[in-house]
Amino acid sequence: MRGELVPEGQLSMADSTPKSVKKPRWTSLEIGLITIVCLLFIVIVALIILFATQNSDGICTTADCTQSAARLLENMDSKVDPCNNFYEYACGGWLKKNIIPETSSRYSTFDILRHELAVELKGVLERQDSSSSSALIKARTLYKSCTNESLIEQRGGMPLLTVLPDVLEWPIATDNWDTNYGSKWRAEDAIARLNEKYGKPVLINYFISTDDRDSNSHIIHFDQPSLGLQSRDYYVCSGPYKEVCDAYEQFMTDVAKLIRADRGLEVNESLIKEEIGRIISLEQDIANATDTSEDRNNPVLLYNKMDLGDMNLNFTLDFASNLLNWTHFTNKIMETVNITVSEKEDVIVYAPNYLRKLNSILAKYTIRDIHNYMVWRFVMSMVGGLSKAYRDTRKPLQKAIYGTTSEAAVWQQCANFVNSNMEYAVGRLYVEEAFSKDSKNMMEEMISEIREVFISNLDHLSWMDDETRMSAAEKARAIQERIGYSENIMDDKYLNQEYQELNYNADEYFENILQTSEMAQKKRLKKLRLNVNKDEWITGAAVVNAFYSASRNQIVFPAGILQPPFFDKGQARSLNYGGIGMVIGHEITHGFDDSGRNYDKDGDLKDWWTPSSTQEFQELSKCIVNQYGSFSWDLANGQNLNGNLTLGENIADNGGIRQSYQAYQNYVKKHGPEKPLPGIDLNHEQLFFLNFAQIWCGTYRPENAVNSIKTDDHSPGEFRVLGSLQNFPEFAKAFNCKPQNAMVPKKTCRVW
Repeated sequence: MRGELVPEGQLSMADSTPKSVKKPRWTSLEIGLITIVCLLFIVIVALIILFATQNSDGICTTADCTQSAARLLENMDSKVDPCNNFYEYACGGWLKKNIIPETSSRYSTFDILRHELAVELKGVLERQDSSSSSALIKARTLYKSCTNESLIEQRGGMPLLTVLPDVLEWPIATDNWDTNYGSKWRAEDAIARLNEKYGKPVLINYFISTDDRDSNSHIIHFDQPSLGLQSRDYYVCSGPYKEVCDAYEQFMTDVAKLIRADRGLEVNESLIKEEIGRIISLEQDIANATDTSEDRNNPVLLYNKMDLGDMNLNFTLDFASNLLNWTHFTNKIMETVNITVSEKEDVIVYAPNYLRKLNSILAKYTIRDIHNYMVWRFVMSMVGGLSKAYRDTRKPLQKAIYGTTSEAAVWQQCANFVNSNMEYAVGRLYVEEAFSKDSKNMMEEMISEIREVFISNLDHLSWMDDETRMSAAEKARAIQERIGYSENIMDDKYLNQEYQELNYNADEYFENILQTSEMAQKKRLKKLRLNVNKDEWITGAAVVNAFYSASRNQIVFPAGILQPPFFDKGQARSLNYGGIGMVIGHEITHGFDDSGRNYDKDGDLKDWWTPSSTQEFQELSKCIVNQYGSFSWDLANGQNLNGNLTLGENIADNGGIRQSYQAYQNYVKKHGPEKPLPGIDLNHEQLFFLNFAQIWCGTYRPENAVNSIKTDDHSPGEFRVLGSLQNFPEFAKAFNCKPQNAMVPKKTCRVW
C-alpha cells in the first residue's frame, strides 16, 4: 500500500457518479468549516506520527535505542540488588542463557564478538576474487591449504618427518642419533637453528626489539625462554598439578610413538618413557630457574645492558664440555639476514639470574637429553599442522589445562591462523567488508575528551608533587592514537611488498606454516640495523582488543573492537562512554601503571618521577594489590587472585572507568541530557555502569580458571567490575547504595 485513503483499485465516489446526475454545490461557510476540519485532521495525524517516532515522554525509540535496551535487559538480572553484587545484577541474565561451548575454555562478550569476527573472515577468505592483489590471493591460499582436511589427512606425519633432519633430528624418534647427529652437535648451531629459521627460542630466548632506553633504536635481547606448559607452577607435578604433568608426558609419548611407527621403527614404549622422563626433568629444572611473572613486572630491573664480550665473561654455558660462544651464537642467527656482529655489539639481558642458573642445570644432562628437549618444543608447536592422529595427541593436555573436550571448527581455526600471520592482508579484507569509516571522528573526539579529564584530574591528586604532575601531563598530551586501521593496508603496492617473500601452495599447509614462520623471523631479525618506525601499527585491524605501547607512547583501537556493545555511532552516548570510553581511559592509564610509568613521553625508559611521588605511587598501588588479592574465585576452587600479577591491569581499569564517567558528565553538561531508553527504568548514569559491566560478562571452565590465575595479568571479568566500581563513589551515588552494602566497602583504593 502507498497510504491512500481508500484501498488501491477501488473507485472513489466522484468516479462512480453518473454523468447525468448534477453534483451539489457547497456554501462558502460550509467550505470554510470543511477546510478547518481538514486542517485539524492533518495536525492530529502529524502529532500521531510524531508520537510514534518520538514519544511524548521523551523516550528514544530509534532502532539503535530499542536494540540497545533489549540487549541490556536480556543480559541483566533485575532481581539482584545492584548495591550488593553489581556483576550479578548486570550479567545474571547473560550467565543463565550462555553455556560454554565444548570447544572453549571460557565464554564471554569478547569471545562472542571474536567468533562473529571469525565468521566475517571466513566469508572474505573463501570468496574468490581474480582482481585481488597478490597479498590477498596469498591470504586466501593459506586459508585454503589450512581447510583442505582430506589432503592434510592423507599426508599424515610425513611433512614433519621430512623437516626433522634439518633440525638435527629428534633423538627419541630415530635410531642411531648419537652416531649420525650427536657427534656433529654444537650448542650454538643447534640452538640457533631453531631460532634463526623457525623462530623457536628454546633454552635461550633471543630476539630483536626496541631498546628500552632509546625507543628509536633496535637492539639484541637475551631472555629466559617460554615453557612447554604455561606456568612454572604446573611443573610441581603433584597435588592439583599432577593431572597436567601426566597429560603432558602422555602427549610427548604419543607423538614419539606415532613418528617412530610412521618411520617403520620399533616402538618400545618403556624406552620412550625413560627418555621422556629425563626431558620432563630437564624442563622442570629450567622452569624452576626462571623468574616469576611478578619478579619481571619492573622494566628498570629487567634492563641489563652489556656487550657480547661481557656475555662471554659473565654467562658461561657448558654443554658437556661444549662451551657456548655468545658471539658465534649471535652471528649464526644473524647470518640468515646477512648481518655480522662483533664482541662489541651491545645487547640487553632481561634474565641474568636464569642464565646463571642454567649452567648448573646443563651439567646434569647429556647432549642427547638437551637436544631431545629442544626438538620436542619444536615438534609440539608443529603438531597442529598434521593429520588428526597427531592433533588428537594434544587433547588430554588441553582438557587438563583448559577443560575443553573438542577443538573449534576447522574453518574457525584457519581464519584465526591466517589473521594472526597475515594481519595486514586480512585486515584489509575485513575493513572493506565490515568496518564503517564514519566511526573515526567520534573516536577522536572521545579520546580527546578523556585525555583532558586525565590531565585535569592530575591537579586533584594530593599525593603527586608539581614537578611529577607537569611531566605526567606532558606525557599524556604526547600519547598518539591509532584508530581502526593503518591506511597502508589499503595500498596494494605496500601490501604486496609486505608479503612478497611468501609463495604458498594450496596443497602444502605444513610447509606454508614453516614458510610463514621463516618470513616473520627474517623480518624481525632485519630490524637490528633499522630505526624503529613509530608510525607502524602494532596490530592488525581485525582484532577485538585495544592496546597501549610504552615504547611508542601510543594507544591503538583496531576496527574489530569498534562495534556494539563497545561502540556504535547510533547508540546512546552513555553506552559508548561506558564501553569504548572506559577502554580508552584504560589504555591511557596504562601509560601510568606500575610498568608504563617508567617510560617517558617519547617512549624511553627514564625516571621522570621525584622520589616522593614514586613512594606515594607505590603505597597507593599496595592498596590495589591487597584489594584484588583478597578476592576469592569460586571457579578456581576458591583460590585468591594474584594482586601483584594483575596490578597494571587493575590500575588501568580503575583509572579508565573514572575518566570515562567524568568525560560523559562533561558531554551531558555541553549537550544536555540524553533521552531515556525504552522499557528500561534506568537513567543514563546507571546505564553507563550497566554497559561497562556487561562488557565483562563471561565464565570459565574450572581448569582454565586455575590456569588464568597463574598466567593471566588481567583479573577475571567479574572482579574487573566489582573492584573498579567498589573504588568509585560515583557508582554508589548513581544507584543510591548505602554504607552497609557490599558495593560500598569501608576502605577504597585510588591511584589515578
